[in-house]
Amino acid sequence: IQLVKKPSRYLGSPFFAIHGLPKRSWFSKPIKYGRTRIDQLPQIKSWPMDGGAFITLPQVFTLGPGETNMMKSNLGMYRIQLSGNDYQMNEEIGLHYQLHRGIGVHHTAYNSSDKPFRVSIFVGGPPSHAFAAIMPLPEGLSELTFAGLLNSRAFRYFKHQEHILSSQADFCIVGTVVKGQKKREGPFGDHLGYYSLDHDFPLMKVDAVYHRKDPLWHFTVVGRPPAEDSSFGYLIHELVKDLAPAEFPGLIEVNAVDAAGVHPLLLAIGSERYMPFREKKPEEILTIANHLLGKGQTTLAKFLIIADIADDTTLSTHQIADFFKHVLQRIDWRRDLHFQTKTTMDTLDYSGDGWNGGSKVVMACCGSPIRTLTNEVPKDFSLSSDFPSWNISIPGILFIQSKPWMNQKAANKEMERLAESLKRFDLSGLPLVVVCDSASFATQTLNNFLWVTFTRANPSHDIFGVDAFTEYKHWGCRGSLIIDARIKTHHAPALVTDDVVSERVDRLFKKGGELHGII
Repeated sequence: IQLVKKPSRYLGSPFFAIHGLPKRSWFSKPIKYGRTRIDQLPQIKSWPMDGGAFITLPQVFTLGPGETNMMKSNLGMYRIQLSGNDYQMNEEIGLHYQLHRGIGVHHTAYNSSDKPFRVSIFVGGPPSHAFAAIMPLPEGLSELTFAGLLNSRAFRYFKHQEHILSSQADFCIVGTVVKGQKKREGPFGDHLGYYSLDHDFPLMKVDAVYHRKDPLWHFTVVGRPPAEDSSFGYLIHELVKDLAPAEFPGLIEVNAVDAAGVHPLLLAIGSERYMPFREKKPEEILTIANHLLGKGQTTLAKFLIIADIADDTTLSTHQIADFFKHVLQRIDWRRDLHFQTKTTMDTLDYSGDGWNGGSKVVMACCGSPIRTLTNEVPKDFSLSSDFPSWNISIPGILFIQSKPWMNQKAANKEMERLAESLKRFDLSGLPLVVVCDSASFATQTLNNFLWVTFTRANPSHDIFGVDAFTEYKHWGCRGSLIIDARIKTHHAPALVTDDVVSERVDRLFKKGGELHGII
């Protein structure tokens, strides 16, 4: 942890820094013990609609064209499809990545080069290697350096037939990405709790598959969060939380909310220091919010909610219920909503108006409370048959069940009618209204609220308001904010467990089962 927080302190020690230098293996090469084929690897299909078997904990290694300096390599965790679709077994596999990622930068460079784009996929080895592949490292710090320092042992590698192999991996698949050719990859049950659908992605021709003696196949199962991969997010949070203020001046704390799929919802706390002697309103925290949306992994945020530390020095983004209470007590929907429309968003998020396209919204608040939250609707509260039920589980948030979403035009009219109906009631203590397919499900747990609300809404299309207005291109509302969090027809299917598989797994852990008392 201290390595990431204070790298200069540790890199300055020659006895420690030497572990950060990748080391070439001249004699010991465990990965060369044997060779196998793709069809002999574990064919793990996690969800019923998955397009085939996937590697879920790969370390994908690339170098740029003509590059030999290992410190300028990229080691990332990108999805690998081993079988299914139109892939020729043992000859082809699919790679899922975006062009702005490290490997994507290399891909673009190779497209302008006459050199073959060689890729190595490592599975297993020291845990620090897999963790380095997912770690959002500071600019200039190599994943191989981080892996070696974290493991207190240099990353060992060697070159074999023009490919780089990790000496310590359990398995290594090497091949060449075919320039200008793609095949359908997916679907895949992903960490947002939905399937990422099949799309055209790069194709890799397999040259060889190596393994060490008695190898272990490392994998994880992803699905609706929190899941197994949530532990990675927790570790990353712990490692980078003290770095955030240096990377984003004025930022106190940030939390990419795991239960909401990580990227759809970002909670942040900043320091509001501008103009202390006049009316307090979000100013510096808006600058911080724009910085977060403009750099690194936080650019993928869809809903960014930011508060001022001066209003409550005990406030934490990780105490999510308390954070929402703090924000809903203070936020002024007339002023504190700031949209970015027709922009890019996470490729795995299908709530937008096109693949990899959608919008973002910043909700910023500071100052004293302007309302008292309630967990009750007015006694005379009633709605039309289009909205048959409602519920409140979190003070200040009213969940209203609606009929299924049909299309955007119809939804706009439905939400406008709802907003007009809500004007008849005093909802000052309920500043947020979430329209959903099932009010009972959305209010069952805090995690259900987070997952339903922020994975199923596209801010520009699905935010409405009571007594809404537009003033010089700024949109706001004088009454409650409405988020249409129903499942849309263009959304990817939600992950649903296979009952047969679930029962089979349960039997393993029951008395008399093979895993009873072990895990």
